[in-house]
This record gives sequence, C-alpha cells and structure tokens, in this order.
Amino acid sequence: MTIGDITPKKERKSRRSKHVVDDTAPLLPKRQDEDAGYDEFNGASFTGAVFNLSTTVVGAGIMALPATMKVLGLILGIAMIIFMAFLTDASIEFLLRFSRAGKTTSYGSLMGDAFGKYGRIFLQICVLVNNIGVLIVYMIIIGDVLSGTSSSGVHHAGVLEGWFGEHWWNGRTFVLIVTTLGIFSPLACFKRIDSLRFTSALSVALAVVFLVITVGIAIIKLISGTIMMPRLLPDVTDLTSFWRLFTVVPVLVTAYICHYNVHSIDNELEDSTQIKPVVRTALALCSTVYIMTSFFGFLLFGDSTLDDVLANFDTDLGIPYGSLLNDAVRVSYAAHLMLVFPIVFYPLRLNMDGLLFPSARPLALSNMRFAFTTVGLITLIFLGANFIPSIWDAFQFTGATAAVCLGFIFPAAVTLR
Repeated sequence: MTIGDITPKKERKSRRSKHVVDDTAPLLPKRQDEDAGYDEFNGASFTGAVFNLSTTVVGAGIMALPATMKVLGLILGIAMIIFMAFLTDASIEFLLRFSRAGKTTSYGSLMGDAFGKYGRIFLQICVLVNNIGVLIVYMIIIGDVLSGTSSSGVHHAGVLEGWFGEHWWNGRTFVLIVTTLGIFSPLACFKRIDSLRFTSALSVALAVVFLVITVGIAIIKLISGTIMMPRLLPDVTDLTSFWRLFTVVPVLVTAYICHYNVHSIDNELEDSTQIKPVVRTALALCSTVYIMTSFFGFLLFGDSTLDDVLANFDTDLGIPYGSLLNDAVRVSYAAHLMLVFPIVFYPLRLNMDGLLFPSARPLALSNMRFAFTTVGLITLIFLGANFIPSIWDAFQFTGATAAVCLGFIFPAAVTLR
C-alpha cells in the first residue's frame, strides 16, 4: 500500500485517494486491504491532527521541565528546549521523506525496509519500553496529585487528602484503580486515533489552563516582590555537579517524542501534504507551552522545585485564594494527563500486537485480541505506577534508552542507510 507518489504533487490529495483503510496501518501495511470498515471516514482535519500530535508531545515531560531549569539554569535550560524542538522537527522530516521515497506508511515498515525484520522488531520493542514508561509516569503523577507523595522524603498532600482528610478510599492504590477502570479503560477502547480528537482538544485546553494559572501566580508574586531572582546558569562547583548536568538529557529527549504517532496521524489526514505543517505547528505550540511552564515554574519555586512540579503546589503561595489556585493547577493537569493517556496507549497496543502476532489479521478486526492486549497492557502500567517511586527515575530510564532511539538514532540510521 502506498500513500502517494514520491514526486511532489501540488494538487490536493484527498483522504479517499490514499487507500488507508484501517487502524493497523502503523504495523501491518500489507494487510490493510482486508478492512473496508472505514469507507465513510473522509479523513482527519488539520486542526484535529495538530491537537492529536500536540497531545502526544505535551504529556508528563512538562512536569519535569522546571526541575531541569534547576539543574541547567534558565538561559541554558530554555536554549536546550528550543534546540530539542528543531532537532525533533529534523528527525521527523527524515522519517517522512524516506517513508514517501520507500512508499511505506508506518515507522515499523520503514525500519523493516531499511534493516529487515529485526529492525522492525527492535523499533517495536523501543515503542513498548518508551510508551509503557511514559504511561507509568502519567499514573504516578495522577497518584501524586490526587493522593499525595512522599518520594522526596517529605510528604506532600494530594488534592483529595486536602479536601477530605486521609481515608482508605483516597489512598493512592484505590484512586488509581478507580481512574483506570473509569477513565483509562473506556478511552483506550477506541480503534481509530482520530476518534480521540475531541479529548485531545480538551487536554490541550486543560494544559493551557494550567499554564495560565501558573503564569498568573508568578506575576502576582513578582509584583508583590516575594520571588527571588532565579539562577540563570548552572551551578557547577565540582565533578559531581558537572555530571549532574547530563541527567536532564533523558527528560528533554522524552519531552518531544511523538515519532511513533506521526505515521498514524498522516495516514488519517484528509490531505496528506499537510503533515509537515501539522508537525511544525504542533512543535511550535508545545515549545511555547514548555518554555513558559519551565520559566514560571522555576520562577515560583526556585531551588525547591521538585522532580514533579505539581507536587510543589501543596504549599501556601502567599496570595489571595492561594489554596483554590493550588487545587485548580493540580486538578487541571491531572485531567489533562487522563485525556493524553489513550493517545499514547494507541500506538503501544498496535506495536505489542504486531510484535506478538506479526502474521495475524489486523487488530481492529479481532475483538478478542484487542480486548486481551488492552487489559494486559493497562494492568502492567498500573502495577508499574504503584512500584516505581518517582517520575525522575522513569524518565531517566526511558529517555536514555528507548526514547533516544525512537526520536533520533533510528531516523538518523535510516537516513544513513
């Protein structure tokens, strides 16, 4: 199956002419002709594609970015965020260029063309490691926000604990069980990524709410003169502090990883020539959110900034309605992560199915396989969120292994090949 001739075309390419007919295009392009279930789907819009890709990018990584400012200082930290955005755009450009040239419609088939069966398998394993790690981070943050955390050695109360006191029903495990069964599981049951465009738009709006409140709090405290001048450059005093600078690299890498969803979004676009503007618009939007969150988050809390900055919003801000604003910040971003979950889960399930059943019929056509894969992965993520103590630990592992391969090593390897 192809998504267009390798020569550029100026005329509009409609969704109907792209012959993309099922959700499993990222894994099983050779079997797509078996499914004619989406004939009435005329393709995703530019706006919906931007929202879906932005939601893929702006996930849990944003919560760790203020902590990277604590390590790098504001100047170097913001410069690194901008640099990573340009690097991500270049790597996605490589993927799209060689996908067009090789007439492939998925990241996996592109790796298969370049490196054979084992290249595709290695890619699928990296998607599994990265996405499972990211979704575990989402659950950890949601647990921190709603039930509190003691990972730093000091207990930071959660929203439910602050409202109702400490009870068994607002404990971390029970809250995550309810969230998993009531929110994650239903949203994970959609078989087409464009079906999530409305939840993606809402999740982006919630991220903007979080950002606006954070900026407002910082400006009020700046006017009142209660904020100290933030550190502009890294504080390097010995070899240990020098090596600590490199601990932020996995976090910055993870913050922009969206490559595993680019082909899925491209395949569903009504006009496939719009994918590059979609990518650049999404990266520009996400970079703006990242820079503002990092700047104002570090401005608010300085060297007291925690690995998960949301946990800092349980203290007295020293402004009117501070407690209400604290809760609004935390709840809005916890809700954002709940809506981001299915966007990241979508390619995870496809790649797990492709790894376990490479010759089976498309996943969307097998309800039994679809259900078992979904339940198994959600259970694994739930267990990980209850046993991994901190999001920094999860980011260090996924960012230093699978994320860097997906985002930069694989695209460069395909280009060199």
